[in-house]
Amino acid sequence: MTTDAMGRDQEAVSKFVESFAAQLVEAGMQRMPARIFAALLSSDSGTLTSAELGEQLQVSPAAVSGGVRYLAQQHMVAREREPGSRRERYRVHSNQWYEALTNREAVLKRWEGALREGVSSLGADTPAGRRMAETLAFFEFVDGEIAEMMERWRVHRDELFGRD
Repeated sequence: MTTDAMGRDQEAVSKFVESFAAQLVEAGMQRMPARIFAALLSSDSGTLTSAELGEQLQVSPAAVSGGVRYLAQQHMVAREREPGSRRERYRVHSNQWYEALTNREAVLKRWEGALREGVSSLGADTPAGRRMAETLAFFEFVDGEIAEMMERWRVHRDELFGRD
């Protein structure tokens, strides 16, 4: 059994990373970003370099680069420069789920705008217009619920873990 600096079984950690990544893939995430995210999430520091990710996951630098690019676009990881170096580290924050969901608000607002235009263009009294209006109402509802839920989460998180 190979152990890390904290005494953890490296094989068990690797199995967790692959298992959690598989769950993320099943939920719709691309495979490589899912593996990278799971690896970052399971690292004590929450940060790894491209080389460390490549070594841990046994993948090429190009695969790491593409996966990290996707995760950064989704606001699930951040890129950081190592001081005095050209090397980048990739960081997953403790509140990454909060950030990822909060950043969906902009997407929902764009969809709402497009759906309003659809209702107007199709006519609210037509079957297609009514379907667009119902879809718009759904996204408006979800948008409001997410905002309220995220506020409740902030309070709950502070109660559990204190303020950062």
